[in-house]
Amino acid sequence: MIAYLFTTFPKNTETFIQREVSGLLALGLDLRLYSIWGGEPTFEGRPVRLFPKWKLATLLWWLPWLVLCRPRATAELLRGALRRPPSLLNLGENLISLGFALTHAAEFRRLRPAHVHAVWGGGPSAAAWLLWRLDGHPFSGAGHAYDLYRHGGDGWLREKLAPALFVHTSTEMGAATLRAKGVTPEKIHVIRRGLTSLPALKPLRPDRATTPLRLLCVARLVPKKGFEHQVRIYAALRAAGIAFEARIAGEGPLRAELEHALRAANLTDCVTLLGHRPQAEVAELRSWADVLLHTGVVAADGDRDGLPNVIPEAMAAGVLVVTSPAAATTEAIREGETGRVVAPEDADAWVNILRELRDDDAQTERLRIGARAWVEREFDAHQNAARLAAFYSV
Repeated sequence: MIAYLFTTFPKNTETFIQREVSGLLALGLDLRLYSIWGGEPTFEGRPVRLFPKWKLATLLWWLPWLVLCRPRATAELLRGALRRPPSLLNLGENLISLGFALTHAAEFRRLRPAHVHAVWGGGPSAAAWLLWRLDGHPFSGAGHAYDLYRHGGDGWLREKLAPALFVHTSTEMGAATLRAKGVTPEKIHVIRRGLTSLPALKPLRPDRATTPLRLLCVARLVPKKGFEHQVRIYAALRAAGIAFEARIAGEGPLRAELEHALRAANLTDCVTLLGHRPQAEVAELRSWADVLLHTGVVAADGDRDGLPNVIPEAMAAGVLVVTSPAAATTEAIREGETGRVVAPEDADAWVNILRELRDDDAQTERLRIGARAWVEREFDAHQNAARLAAFYSV
């Protein structure tokens, strides 16, 4: 049995994690799912063990036990958990996860899982580390964009991951950052997420040069998505006389600001904010779209994307992708091979590229075929889950 530790699971904005779990279950792995922060009680008919926060009250017993019976572990825990936390949220996630580990230690001692895997490098890795420190449970951890970059990344990451059997990341960018943060290079393994099934490659829309170009963005409305640049791109398209219709699927704290920017630029007649949409509706949007736009940036707090799953999802379906070069997007979108890459600040360059993709059938078909081949080679959830599962059997 493998104990899988999540922050929140399942979560509708983290379908990539759900696909990873689905792939492992399809291989027959016996997963025991624990969600520390929140989530839903079941996933694909399996129970998800949600952490009831009232159990933190039992720390009145467990903390004195830890101090008296495991003083060295207590000292390591305090040094690590309180060491330059990048934010109160990160500190809270680590502390609650340590509480999870203490209150579940007896259960893990009884179950003796063959392996404990922490899906994130923040709270789940803190819990896995403490379970290892208390009773020697072998564990693995992870390092993804949230853990590595926001507010400088988790301040306890290197120490938590030092005793891990291996560390999972899904991008070469993530691997390089983990090495720079002092994680043992030999332990780091890049295993991408993936799609559990590939859609049919839709045909190129033949009348896109004589009808409005169909533009799609699927993203949370947060600073790292660079929506201020996207608004300028839409305005530049209109100024250049290029007819288009844009749809933005996603929700987030910047919604009111984005609505105001679109009104100020007189773009509300051609840019629609759809809010959050379930996966089935996002698939329909991909069927409608000609081009997916991704204007990601490095936010002021250091947050950035890894490789957003919406990009390979679009690539698989035959939607052309134009992306900024921020973060790990260029690991999938190679300029002129699998899509187009352009600085988000250069609105005129976006206009020129979108005009080319509208008018040049030969270029667009070559990009679509190259993009689909990349997904088939790199982003198969079953193949990648099998690679990940192989480490659990070591």
